[in-house]
Amino acid sequence: MTQSVKPEVPPRAGNEHPVEFSMIMASAVHDMKNSLGMLLHSLDELRRELPDQTAESRMNTLRYEAERVHGDLVQLLGLYRLDQDSLSARLEEHYLPDFIEAQMARHKPLLDGHCITPDIAVGPLSGYFDADLLAGVINDTVNNAIRYTRKRIRISAFQRENMLVIQVADDGAGYPDAMLDTTRQIPTSIDFQQGHTRLGLFFAREIARLHRNGDRYGYIQLSNGGPLGGGVFEILLP
Repeated sequence: MTQSVKPEVPPRAGNEHPVEFSMIMASAVHDMKNSLGMLLHSLDELRRELPDQTAESRMNTLRYEAERVHGDLVQLLGLYRLDQDSLSARLEEHYLPDFIEAQMARHKPLLDGHCITPDIAVGPLSGYFDADLLAGVINDTVNNAIRYTRKRIRISAFQRENMLVIQVADDGAGYPDAMLDTTRQIPTSIDFQQGHTRLGLFFAREIARLHRNGDRYGYIQLSNGGPLGGGVFEILLP
């Protein structure tokens, strides 16, 4: 009869601390995010090499879902850093036409695949914001707009009441009434049946709040109607 003996775990050195599970998760999420970025790049290359359009629909689905997961991972990393009080906005001056063009270029393959016409309405305007954090919000919003619009998406930037406004509008059915009331509330539950976690809105709201000028803070707004008659997302920065 044999008897298994559990090996003893050697004690840690005096200056050695256990690795926190949350840190391991954050590191894993970071690696997954980078891998998905490479996957998205490969999908774009594969799309260009396809001999015909027979797989176009499935390629669109693949790219949309990969973009969605990539956006979720970006948000998870941001929320982890928020929880650790290690996320802050690095405010630098950016030229809005260049910034918006760069964000929309990321979505061009998917927009073309869905025959969606993007309309960029940004004048010669500059603003102070954290480009990386704001890019995460804009990309997630545009990706959602691609899902719910019919044929058109309009992204614009302008000044209103001494705030910089970046607006994403579509010609879809608009936001449900329940969502219009939640942009200033922290989500307390996750609706797995409807797939509405609202973590994207929570992330956007927190990123907006990191932008501060004196006693004024950034915030987000949802509405219906707008220039295309559908849903309208706005992030307002001081």
